[in-house]
Amino acid sequence: MDKIKQALAQNSKMQALILVLLVLVSALSVYMMAKSVIAFLLLLASLLLLHYTSFTDKVKWIIGGILVILIIPFATSGGPAYESYMEVATQSGIYIAMALGLNIVVGFAGLLDLGFVAFFAIGAYTYGIFSTAQANKFLTGDFFPLSGSTFWLFIFIGGFMAALFGMLLGLPVLRVKGDYLAIVTLGFGEIVRIIFNNLEKPINITNGAKGISSIKPPDLFGLEFTHPHEFYFIVIAILAFVIFGVKRFEHSRIGRSWKAVRENEIAAQSMGVPLIRTKLTAFAVGASFSGMMGVVFAAKQTFIDPSSFTLLESITILVMVVLGGMGSVPGVILGAALITILNLQVLTEFANWLNQLTLQGVVHIPFALSPAKMQRFIFGAILILFAVFRPNGLISVKNRKVNERLIQERVSSKSTSTTSVKPISPPSGGIVQ
Repeated sequence: MDKIKQALAQNSKMQALILVLLVLVSALSVYMMAKSVIAFLLLLASLLLLHYTSFTDKVKWIIGGILVILIIPFATSGGPAYESYMEVATQSGIYIAMALGLNIVVGFAGLLDLGFVAFFAIGAYTYGIFSTAQANKFLTGDFFPLSGSTFWLFIFIGGFMAALFGMLLGLPVLRVKGDYLAIVTLGFGEIVRIIFNNLEKPINITNGAKGISSIKPPDLFGLEFTHPHEFYFIVIAILAFVIFGVKRFEHSRIGRSWKAVRENEIAAQSMGVPLIRTKLTAFAVGASFSGMMGVVFAAKQTFIDPSSFTLLESITILVMVVLGGMGSVPGVILGAALITILNLQVLTEFANWLNQLTLQGVVHIPFALSPAKMQRFIFGAILILFAVFRPNGLISVKNRKVNERLIQERVSSKSTSTTSVKPISPPSGGIVQ
Protein backbone atom coordinates (compact mmCIF):
# COMPACT_ATOMS: atom_id res chain seq x y z
CA MET A 1 0.00 0.00 0.00
CA ASP A 2 2.83 2.42 0.85
CA LYS A 3 4.51 1.68 -2.48
CA ILE A 4 1.27 2.44 -4.30
CA LYS A 5 0.95 5.76 -2.47
CA GLN A 6 4.54 6.67 -3.30
CA ALA A 7 4.03 5.76 -6.94
CA LEU A 8 0.90 7.88 -7.17
CA ALA A 9 2.61 10.79 -5.44
CA GLN A 10 5.43 10.74 -8.00
CA ASN A 11 3.31 10.10 -11.09
CA SER A 12 1.45 13.29 -11.99
CA LYS A 13 -0.09 11.72 -15.10
CA MET A 14 -1.74 9.02 -13.00
CA GLN A 15 -3.03 11.68 -10.61
CA ALA A 16 -4.49 13.65 -13.51
CA LEU A 17 -6.16 10.51 -14.91
CA ILE A 18 -7.78 9.62 -11.58
CA LEU A 19 -8.97 13.22 -11.12
CA VAL A 20 -10.46 13.36 -14.63
CA LEU A 21 -12.25 10.03 -14.16
CA LEU A 22 -13.71 11.12 -10.82
CA VAL A 23 -14.91 14.42 -12.24
CA LEU A 24 -16.46 12.82 -15.33
CA VAL A 25 -18.26 10.03 -13.48
CA SER A 26 -19.57 12.24 -10.68
CA ALA A 27 -20.53 15.13 -12.99
CA LEU A 28 -22.44 12.84 -15.38
CA SER A 29 -24.17 11.15 -12.44
CA VAL A 30 -25.28 14.49 -10.99
CA TYR A 31 -26.43 15.72 -14.38
CA MET A 32 -28.43 12.62 -15.37
CA MET A 33 -29.98 11.71 -12.01
CA ALA A 34 -32.92 13.57 -10.53
CA LYS A 35 -31.14 13.94 -7.19
CA SER A 36 -28.15 12.06 -5.86
CA VAL A 37 -26.45 13.32 -2.74
CA ILE A 38 -23.64 10.76 -3.09
CA ALA A 39 -22.83 11.83 -6.65
CA PHE A 40 -22.86 15.49 -5.62
CA LEU A 41 -20.52 14.78 -2.71
CA LEU A 42 -18.15 12.89 -5.03
CA LEU A 43 -18.12 15.86 -7.37
CA LEU A 44 -17.20 18.17 -4.51
CA ALA A 45 -14.62 15.63 -3.32
CA SER A 46 -12.74 16.18 -6.57
CA LEU A 47 -11.67 19.55 -5.15
CA LEU A 48 -10.22 17.78 -2.11
CA LEU A 49 -8.44 15.28 -4.37
CA LEU A 50 -7.02 18.21 -6.33
CA HIS A 51 -5.50 19.59 -3.13
CA TYR A 52 -3.56 16.36 -2.54
CA THR A 53 -2.12 16.16 -6.05
CA SER A 54 1.48 17.11 -6.76
CA PHE A 55 0.56 19.77 -9.30
CA THR A 56 1.92 23.28 -8.95
CA ASP A 57 -0.18 25.89 -7.18
CA LYS A 58 -0.88 27.68 -10.46
CA VAL A 59 -2.20 24.49 -12.08
CA LYS A 60 -4.33 23.73 -9.01
CA TRP A 61 -5.88 27.20 -9.12
CA ILE A 62 -6.70 26.84 -12.83
CA ILE A 63 -8.24 23.37 -12.45
CA GLY A 64 -10.12 24.44 -9.31
CA GLY A 65 -11.50 27.48 -11.11
CA ILE A 66 -12.74 25.34 -13.99
CA LEU A 67 -14.40 22.92 -11.56
CA VAL A 68 -16.08 25.63 -9.50
CA ILE A 69 -17.09 28.03 -12.26
CA LEU A 70 -17.97 25.67 -15.12
CA ILE A 71 -18.27 21.99 -14.25
CA ILE A 72 -20.17 22.11 -10.93
CA PRO A 73 -22.86 24.61 -12.10
CA PHE A 74 -23.32 22.74 -15.39
CA ALA A 75 -23.49 19.29 -13.80
CA THR A 76 -26.07 20.34 -11.21
CA SER A 77 -28.28 22.08 -13.80
CA GLY A 78 -29.49 18.83 -15.35
CA GLY A 79 -32.28 17.98 -12.91
CA PRO A 80 -34.97 19.42 -10.65
CA ALA A 81 -32.55 19.53 -7.70
CA TYR A 82 -30.49 22.29 -9.35
CA GLU A 83 -31.42 25.03 -6.88
CA SER A 84 -31.05 22.62 -3.96
CA TYR A 85 -27.48 21.82 -4.98
CA MET A 86 -26.68 25.48 -5.52
CA GLU A 87 -28.17 26.41 -2.16
CA VAL A 88 -25.83 24.01 -0.40
CA ALA A 89 -22.84 25.25 -2.40
CA THR A 90 -23.72 28.91 -1.74
CA GLN A 91 -24.17 28.39 1.99
CA SER A 92 -20.89 26.48 2.08
CA GLY A 93 -19.12 29.41 0.43
CA ILE A 94 -20.57 31.87 2.94
CA TYR A 95 -19.47 29.81 5.92
CA ILE A 96 -16.04 29.13 4.40
CA ALA A 97 -15.40 32.87 4.09
CA MET A 98 -16.49 33.46 7.70
CA ALA A 99 -14.39 30.54 8.94
CA LEU A 100 -11.34 31.92 7.13
CA GLY A 101 -11.95 35.27 8.81
CA LEU A 102 -12.17 33.63 12.23
CA ASN A 103 -9.06 31.60 11.39
CA ILE A 104 -7.10 34.86 11.22
CA VAL A 105 -8.21 35.77 14.73
CA VAL A 106 -8.02 32.30 16.32
CA GLY A 107 -5.63 30.34 14.12
CA PHE A 108 -3.07 32.98 13.21
CA ALA A 109 -3.19 35.44 16.13
CA GLY A 110 -4.32 32.99 18.84
CA LEU A 111 -7.19 35.21 20.07
CA LEU A 112 -10.20 33.10 21.07
CA ASP A 113 -13.35 34.81 19.76
CA LEU A 114 -16.80 33.48 20.69
CA GLY A 115 -18.77 36.44 19.34
CA PHE A 116 -17.69 36.36 15.72
CA VAL A 117 -21.24 36.18 14.39
CA ALA A 118 -21.73 39.77 15.60
CA PHE A 119 -19.68 41.03 12.64
CA PHE A 120 -21.81 38.91 10.33
CA ALA A 121 -24.89 40.61 11.80
CA ILE A 122 -23.36 44.09 11.42
CA GLY A 123 -22.77 43.51 7.72
CA ALA A 124 -26.27 42.09 7.22
CA TYR A 125 -28.01 44.97 9.02
CA THR A 126 -25.84 47.56 7.25
CA TYR A 127 -27.29 46.51 3.91
CA GLY A 128 -30.73 45.52 5.22
CA ILE A 129 -31.46 48.92 6.78
CA PHE A 130 -30.52 51.04 3.78
CA SER A 131 -31.90 48.75 1.08
CA THR A 132 -35.40 49.00 2.59
CA ALA A 133 -37.64 51.81 3.79
CA GLN A 134 -36.42 51.15 7.36
CA ALA A 135 -33.85 53.95 7.04
CA ASN A 136 -36.62 56.51 6.48
CA LYS A 137 -37.78 55.97 10.07
CA PHE A 138 -34.68 57.58 11.57
CA LEU A 139 -33.25 59.67 8.72
CA THR A 140 -34.85 62.74 7.21
CA GLY A 141 -35.76 62.75 3.56
CA ASP A 142 -37.16 60.08 1.33
CA PHE A 143 -34.04 58.60 -0.22
CA PHE A 144 -34.62 55.00 0.77
CA PRO A 145 -34.81 52.17 -0.13
CA LEU A 146 -31.69 52.20 -2.22
CA SER A 147 -31.72 50.21 -5.43
CA GLY A 148 -30.24 46.75 -5.72
CA SER A 149 -27.36 48.13 -7.78
CA THR A 150 -25.87 49.56 -4.56
CA PHE A 151 -25.38 46.00 -3.28
CA TRP A 152 -21.93 45.85 -4.89
CA LEU A 153 -20.87 48.98 -3.02
CA PHE A 154 -22.35 47.73 0.24
CA ILE A 155 -20.16 44.62 0.09
CA PHE A 156 -17.21 46.90 0.86
CA ILE A 157 -19.24 49.15 3.20
CA GLY A 158 -20.38 46.12 5.20
CA GLY A 159 -16.80 44.86 5.40
CA PHE A 160 -15.61 48.30 6.54
CA MET A 161 -18.30 48.60 9.22
CA ALA A 162 -17.50 45.12 10.54
CA ALA A 163 -13.78 45.95 10.57
CA LEU A 164 -14.51 49.16 12.46
CA PHE A 165 -16.46 47.31 15.14
CA GLY A 166 -13.73 44.68 15.20
CA MET A 167 -11.24 47.36 16.14
CA LEU A 168 -13.64 48.75 18.74
CA LEU A 169 -13.89 45.26 20.21
CA GLY A 170 -10.14 44.86 20.17
CA LEU A 171 -9.38 48.08 22.07
CA PRO A 172 -10.85 47.10 25.48
CA VAL A 173 -9.67 43.48 25.35
CA LEU A 174 -5.99 44.00 24.52
CA ARG A 175 -4.94 43.12 28.07
CA VAL A 176 -7.23 40.08 28.29
CA LYS A 177 -6.06 36.59 27.38
CA GLY A 178 -7.31 33.03 27.20
CA ASP A 179 -10.60 32.22 28.85
CA TYR A 180 -11.26 35.83 29.82
CA LEU A 181 -10.92 36.89 26.19
CA ALA A 182 -13.45 34.22 25.23
CA ILE A 183 -15.88 35.54 27.87
CA VAL A 184 -15.47 39.14 26.70
CA THR A 185 -16.02 38.30 23.02
CA LEU A 186 -18.99 36.09 23.93
CA GLY A 187 -20.49 39.05 25.78
CA PHE A 188 -19.84 41.31 22.80
CA GLY A 189 -21.71 38.96 20.48
CA GLU A 190 -24.68 38.76 22.81
CA ILE A 191 -24.70 42.54 23.33
CA VAL A 192 -24.84 43.15 19.58
CA ARG A 193 -27.70 40.67 19.16
CA ILE A 194 -29.67 42.17 22.04
CA ILE A 195 -29.11 45.70 20.72
CA PHE A 196 -30.45 44.71 17.31
CA ASN A 197 -33.37 43.00 19.04
CA ASN A 198 -34.31 46.09 21.06
CA LEU A 199 -33.25 48.96 18.80
CA GLU A 200 -36.81 49.86 17.86
CA LYS A 201 -37.29 52.30 20.75
CA PRO A 202 -37.06 55.25 21.12
CA ILE A 203 -35.92 55.39 17.49
CA ASN A 204 -36.80 52.48 15.25
CA ILE A 205 -33.52 51.58 13.56
CA THR A 206 -33.56 47.77 13.30
CA ASN A 207 -37.31 47.08 13.69
CA GLY A 208 -36.51 44.96 16.74
CA ALA A 209 -37.54 41.32 16.91
CA LYS A 210 -39.79 41.68 13.86
CA GLY A 211 -36.75 41.94 11.67
CA ILE A 212 -36.32 43.66 8.32
CA SER A 213 -38.11 42.24 5.30
CA SER A 214 -38.27 42.99 1.56
CA ILE A 215 -34.53 43.58 1.31
CA LYS A 216 -33.52 44.48 -2.23
CA PRO A 217 -31.78 41.68 -4.14
CA PRO A 218 -28.61 42.52 -6.07
CA ASP A 219 -29.07 44.22 -9.42
CA LEU A 220 -26.50 44.27 -12.21
CA PHE A 221 -27.39 46.03 -15.49
CA GLY A 222 -31.08 45.43 -14.85
CA LEU A 223 -30.64 41.73 -14.01
CA GLU A 224 -31.84 40.80 -10.51
CA PHE A 225 -30.12 38.03 -8.57
CA THR A 226 -32.87 36.11 -6.81
CA HIS A 227 -32.03 32.41 -7.14
CA PRO A 228 -29.32 30.37 -5.38
CA HIS A 229 -27.50 29.57 -8.64
CA GLU A 230 -27.12 33.33 -9.22
CA PHE A 231 -25.84 34.03 -5.72
CA TYR A 232 -23.45 31.11 -6.15
CA PHE A 233 -21.25 33.11 -8.53
CA ILE A 234 -21.30 36.17 -6.24
CA VAL A 235 -20.16 34.03 -3.31
CA ILE A 236 -17.47 32.34 -5.41
CA ALA A 237 -16.07 35.72 -6.49
CA ILE A 238 -15.92 37.03 -2.90
CA LEU A 239 -14.55 33.72 -1.64
CA ALA A 240 -11.73 33.81 -4.20
CA PHE A 241 -10.83 37.30 -2.96
CA VAL A 242 -10.92 36.11 0.66
CA ILE A 243 -8.73 33.06 0.00
CA PHE A 244 -6.24 35.14 -1.96
CA GLY A 245 -6.13 37.73 0.82
CA VAL A 246 -5.69 35.15 3.58
CA LYS A 247 -2.89 33.39 1.69
CA ARG A 248 -1.11 36.70 1.16
CA PHE A 249 -1.52 37.62 4.82
CA GLU A 250 -0.31 34.23 6.02
CA HIS A 251 3.27 34.61 4.82
CA SER A 252 3.51 38.39 4.98
CA ARG A 253 5.14 40.46 7.69
CA ILE A 254 1.83 41.02 9.50
CA GLY A 255 1.06 37.29 9.23
CA ARG A 256 4.35 36.38 10.88
CA SER A 257 3.60 38.98 13.56
CA TRP A 258 0.24 37.31 14.25
CA LYS A 259 1.91 33.95 14.67
CA ALA A 260 4.59 35.43 16.92
CA VAL A 261 1.90 36.94 19.16
CA ARG A 262 0.11 33.60 19.21
CA GLU A 263 3.20 31.74 20.37
CA ASN A 264 4.49 34.23 22.98
CA GLU A 265 3.43 37.84 23.37
CA ILE A 266 6.42 38.83 25.50
CA ALA A 267 8.91 37.34 23.05
CA ALA A 268 7.09 39.01 20.15
CA GLN A 269 7.26 42.40 21.86
CA SER A 270 10.96 41.95 22.59
CA MET A 271 11.53 41.30 18.87
CA GLY A 272 9.83 44.58 17.97
CA VAL A 273 6.33 43.38 17.12
CA PRO A 274 3.78 46.14 17.92
CA LEU A 275 1.35 44.19 20.07
CA ILE A 276 -1.60 46.60 20.00
CA ARG A 277 -1.52 47.23 16.27
CA THR A 278 -1.05 43.52 15.50
CA LYS A 279 -4.06 42.43 17.54
CA LEU A 280 -6.28 45.21 16.19
CA THR A 281 -5.34 44.30 12.63
CA ALA A 282 -6.27 40.66 13.25
CA PHE A 283 -9.69 41.63 14.64
CA ALA A 284 -10.32 44.10 11.81
CA VAL A 285 -9.29 41.85 8.92
CA GLY A 286 -11.14 38.81 10.24
CA ALA A 287 -14.28 40.84 10.95
CA SER A 288 -14.27 42.44 7.48
CA PHE A 289 -14.62 39.06 5.74
CA SER A 290 -17.57 38.19 7.96
CA GLY A 291 -19.19 41.59 7.32
CA MET A 292 -18.92 41.14 3.55
CA MET A 293 -20.69 37.80 3.74
CA GLY A 294 -23.31 39.34 6.02
CA VAL A 295 -24.28 41.67 3.17
CA VAL A 296 -24.60 38.69 0.82
CA PHE A 297 -26.67 36.79 3.38
CA ALA A 298 -29.10 39.69 3.83
CA ALA A 299 -29.56 40.13 0.07
CA LYS A 300 -30.00 36.40 -0.45
CA GLN A 301 -32.54 35.83 2.33
CA THR A 302 -34.32 39.20 1.75
CA PHE A 303 -35.19 39.03 5.47
CA ILE A 304 -33.08 39.25 8.60
CA ASP A 305 -33.85 39.25 12.30
CA PRO A 306 -31.75 38.81 15.48
CA SER A 307 -32.56 35.10 15.74
CA SER A 308 -30.20 34.42 12.82
CA PHE A 309 -27.18 35.66 14.78
CA THR A 310 -27.13 33.64 17.97
CA LEU A 311 -24.27 32.22 20.03
CA LEU A 312 -24.79 28.83 18.36
CA GLU A 313 -23.71 30.35 15.05
CA SER A 314 -20.46 31.62 16.58
CA ILE A 315 -19.79 28.21 18.12
CA THR A 316 -20.47 26.52 14.78
CA ILE A 317 -17.96 28.75 12.97
CA LEU A 318 -15.39 28.11 15.70
CA VAL A 319 -15.96 24.35 15.35
CA MET A 320 -15.30 24.67 11.62
CA VAL A 321 -11.91 26.25 12.33
CA VAL A 322 -10.93 23.76 15.04
CA LEU A 323 -12.16 20.72 13.11
CA GLY A 324 -10.42 21.76 9.91
CA GLY A 325 -7.16 22.68 11.61
CA MET A 326 -6.40 26.00 13.28
CA GLY A 327 -4.06 28.08 11.15
CA SER A 328 -4.48 25.83 8.11
CA VAL A 329 -6.21 27.54 5.18
CA PRO A 330 -7.12 24.33 3.27
CA GLY A 331 -8.09 22.68 6.55
CA VAL A 332 -10.50 25.48 7.48
CA ILE A 333 -12.03 25.36 3.99
CA LEU A 334 -12.57 21.61 4.34
CA GLY A 335 -13.94 21.91 7.88
CA ALA A 336 -16.43 24.64 6.97
CA ALA A 337 -17.60 22.81 3.85
CA LEU A 338 -17.92 19.50 5.68
CA ILE A 339 -19.99 20.88 8.56
CA THR A 340 -22.23 22.92 6.25
CA ILE A 341 -22.91 19.97 3.95
CA LEU A 342 -23.54 17.67 6.92
CA ASN A 343 -26.09 20.05 8.40
CA LEU A 344 -27.83 21.16 5.22
CA GLN A 345 -27.83 18.03 3.10
CA VAL A 346 -26.39 14.78 4.40
CA LEU A 347 -28.10 14.56 7.80
CA THR A 348 -31.30 16.11 6.44
CA GLU A 349 -31.51 13.60 3.59
CA PHE A 350 -30.67 10.75 5.98
CA ALA A 351 -33.48 11.83 8.34
CA ASN A 352 -35.96 12.08 5.44
CA TRP A 353 -34.95 8.61 4.22
CA LEU A 354 -35.54 7.07 7.65
CA ASN A 355 -38.89 8.86 7.90
CA GLN A 356 -39.97 7.36 4.59
CA LEU A 357 -38.96 3.87 5.74
CA THR A 358 -40.94 4.40 8.93
CA LEU A 359 -44.05 5.53 7.04
CA GLN A 360 -43.78 2.55 4.69
CA GLY A 361 -43.54 0.18 7.65
CA VAL A 362 -40.09 -1.12 6.71
CA VAL A 363 -38.58 -0.12 10.02
CA HIS A 364 -40.09 0.94 13.31
CA ILE A 365 -38.35 3.80 15.11
CA PRO A 366 -39.74 4.97 18.48
CA PHE A 367 -40.99 8.55 18.57
CA ALA A 368 -38.39 9.50 21.15
CA LEU A 369 -35.66 8.38 18.71
CA SER A 370 -37.16 9.94 15.59
CA PRO A 371 -34.56 11.08 13.01
CA ALA A 372 -35.61 14.71 13.31
CA LYS A 373 -34.80 14.67 17.04
CA MET A 374 -31.62 12.62 16.66
CA GLN A 375 -30.12 14.73 13.88
CA ARG A 376 -28.19 17.02 16.23
CA PHE A 377 -27.08 14.00 18.26
CA ILE A 378 -25.65 12.34 15.16
CA PHE A 379 -23.92 15.57 14.21
CA GLY A 380 -22.36 15.84 17.66
CA ALA A 381 -21.20 12.21 17.57
CA ILE A 382 -19.53 12.77 14.21
CA LEU A 383 -17.69 15.82 15.57
CA ILE A 384 -16.48 13.81 18.57
CA LEU A 385 -15.13 11.06 16.30
CA PHE A 386 -13.27 13.61 14.19
CA ALA A 387 -11.83 15.25 17.31
CA VAL A 388 -10.67 11.90 18.73
CA PHE A 389 -9.04 10.52 15.59
CA ARG A 390 -7.87 13.84 14.09
CA PRO A 391 -6.93 15.99 17.11
CA ASN A 392 -4.84 18.40 15.01
CA GLY A 393 -7.59 18.94 12.46
CA LEU A 394 -8.50 17.33 9.16
CA ILE A 395 -5.64 19.11 7.41
CA SER A 396 -3.13 20.28 9.98
CA VAL A 397 -1.10 23.40 9.39
CA LYS A 398 2.25 23.00 7.67
CA ASN A 399 4.96 25.58 8.16
CA ARG A 400 6.81 26.82 5.14
CA LYS A 401 9.94 24.77 4.50
CA VAL A 402 13.26 26.61 4.68
CA ASN A 403 16.18 25.69 2.45
CA GLU A 404 18.97 25.58 5.02
CA ARG A 405 21.67 24.96 2.40
CA LEU A 406 20.66 28.09 0.49
CA ILE A 407 20.73 30.17 3.67
CA GLN A 408 24.17 28.85 4.60
CA GLU A 409 25.46 29.65 1.11
CA ARG A 410 24.13 33.20 1.36
CA VAL A 411 25.67 33.69 4.80
CA SER A 412 29.02 32.30 3.68
CA SER A 413 29.03 34.45 0.54
CA LYS A 414 28.31 37.56 2.57
CA SER A 415 31.03 36.73 5.10
CA THR A 416 33.62 36.15 2.36
CA SER A 417 32.67 39.39 0.59
CA THR A 418 33.11 41.41 3.80
CA THR A 419 36.47 39.83 4.65
CA SER A 420 37.82 40.31 1.13
CA VAL A 421 37.44 44.10 1.36
CA LYS A 422 40.44 45.49 3.24
CA PRO A 423 40.18 48.81 5.08
CA ILE A 424 42.13 51.70 3.59
CA SER A 425 44.83 52.86 6.01
CA PRO A 426 45.57 56.60 6.11
CA PRO A 427 48.92 57.78 4.79
CA SER A 428 51.66 58.14 7.35
CA GLY A 429 51.79 61.59 8.83
CA GLY A 430 48.68 62.71 6.95
CA ILE A 431 45.28 63.75 8.23
CA VAL A 432 42.24 61.84 7.13
CA GLN A 433 39.45 64.22 6.18
